[in-house]
Amino acid sequence: MTEPVTTSIDHIDLNLLRVFQAIVEERSLTKAGERLALSQPAVSYSLARLRTLFDDTLFVRTRDGMQPTPVALELAEIVGRALDSVREALRYAESFDPATSTRTFRLSLSDAGEMAYLPALCAALREVAPRVKLHVEPLPVEQIEEALRSSRLDFAVGNLPALLPRTRHALLFEEQYVCMTRKRERLPRGNALTLEQFVAATHVQVRSFEHSHHAMDDALRAQGVGRNIALALPHFVAVPGVLASTDLMATLPERLARILNRSGTFRIYALPVPLPKAPVTMHWHEHFDQDEGIVWLRGLMADLLANVEKLRI
Repeated sequence: MTEPVTTSIDHIDLNLLRVFQAIVEERSLTKAGERLALSQPAVSYSLARLRTLFDDTLFVRTRDGMQPTPVALELAEIVGRALDSVREALRYAESFDPATSTRTFRLSLSDAGEMAYLPALCAALREVAPRVKLHVEPLPVEQIEEALRSSRLDFAVGNLPALLPRTRHALLFEEQYVCMTRKRERLPRGNALTLEQFVAATHVQVRSFEHSHHAMDDALRAQGVGRNIALALPHFVAVPGVLASTDLMATLPERLARILNRSGTFRIYALPVPLPKAPVTMHWHEHFDQDEGIVWLRGLMADLLANVEKLRI
């Protein structure tokens, strides 16, 4: 009977985790070995040690390759995060040069943020850091802090007041809300709606995972202003198509409204009641406060997104 391998990290070769991840992703011992510059016997030996370590077969040979067991699938995410964290730590030994770096940065944005900020950010990266890559992964607010801590995310951008006490952060700008509807005859004149016009309209309500849009509804209700909601959506992506084909009205961030109205299809109105502006902040974890790449991208995003006029195209 094989003697179990101790699970103390002091006695574990962390290269075994690299082999595990390679097999998970390649579904082949041969391809995993090529990827890691290891012979197939070396990969097989490592797999045998992994099977003993985790007391599970981990992979089953099939016609479609080495298929992971349920235990291996569960481990894959954990091991992936662990290796990402190790790679993140090793970056402290490297100098960061945006012109040559191939680093991948992970960013959480709401769909409104993707539509409003991402094009300008990608254009800026193409100019100054053409090989840097972005992965955008929207996460619910309650998951963001842990994702930043574990380096699953490098940044989160949005109106995220719950994160302020628990992360490093910087104010980028303050956003205000406006109303938008399809251009047509008999629309109210001027640039602002009266309270009566706003209440009489039929509205689209967007309830994204960000708190800011919930806060906007709460602020309206606090002033005794109700809306006739004909359509509720979980995100802003569908809003322009819905507005273009109906007489509905949407209340949305001004910057996003101006971007969606580049074609001149819509009319934009000021709200009939004052609402507090929504602070849009950039968040990162204190563990990576001095990471050269984080510092660089932090500065780039701050300069880019804090310039309101640049994004109002």
